[in-house]
Amino acid sequence: MKPRALLDFYSRDASALANDPRTPVAHEALLRALERGEIRAAEPDEEGGWRVNTWVKEAILLGFRRTSVMPMERGFFDKTAYPPRAFTLGDGVRVVPGGTAVRRGAYIASGVVIMPPAYVNVGAYVGTGTLVDSHALVGSCAQIGARVHLSAGAQIGGVLEPAGARPVIIEDDCFVGGLVGVFEGVHVRRRAVLAAGVVLSASTRIHDLVSGCDHVGEVPADAVVVPGTRPASGVYASKLGLGVNAALIVKYRDSRTDAATALEDALR
Repeated sequence: MKPRALLDFYSRDASALANDPRTPVAHEALLRALERGEIRAAEPDEEGGWRVNTWVKEAILLGFRRTSVMPMERGFFDKTAYPPRAFTLGDGVRVVPGGTAVRRGAYIASGVVIMPPAYVNVGAYVGTGTLVDSHALVGSCAQIGARVHLSAGAQIGGVLEPAGARPVIIEDDCFVGGLVGVFEGVHVRRRAVLAAGVVLSASTRIHDLVSGCDHVGEVPADAVVVPGTRPASGVYASKLGLGVNAALIVKYRDSRTDAATALEDALR
């Protein structure tokens, strides 16, 4: 099935899909279309934003609902709809030995390097030239742009349900430091730098020390974000000088600085 035919097929009532004998064939076509990048859980729109393709996420969820847990290779057990993905030399993807797993239905562009052990879940999109370092996670339906650096231990959370929710988006040329966590549909715009240890969720307030404003759910383009603190409220906290974690934008990259230089200058 071509993308338009898949859209028409999966736009029907869930009960009709569950009982349709063509659903297994459509599911295989769905996986192949995701792996070729012909369809995506979310994609850029014409206005500089992103739109969620709800039907794609609903189709992925249907695969979980309609299949059972069965033995897999090497002693694993999982839903039969999403076995590990195998690559060929022609894919141009470097998967270094040591325990990495990529699930069926994930798009991995030519030129991607995945260091062990790492995990890329169904519906994820990883753009060309991106590095997924050791112990990094690319969660379900996460959208990772081109030439992104996901450092060791980076956790890019999955957002599969609800189907209409925006997945985590990391745009082109971003640098994501070690042990960074990005969750709950946060949108990191192009060339942003997240220093080691930054954790962002949908409710995290990002304090912009350059512009004198706050951001929630989105990191601006070129922003350099570092972990910091802000005073905790209340008499008890004030008495003990307690603080809570905060994400701080301390500078913005310009055309002459790469991510490493921008981060080094910011941390000084």
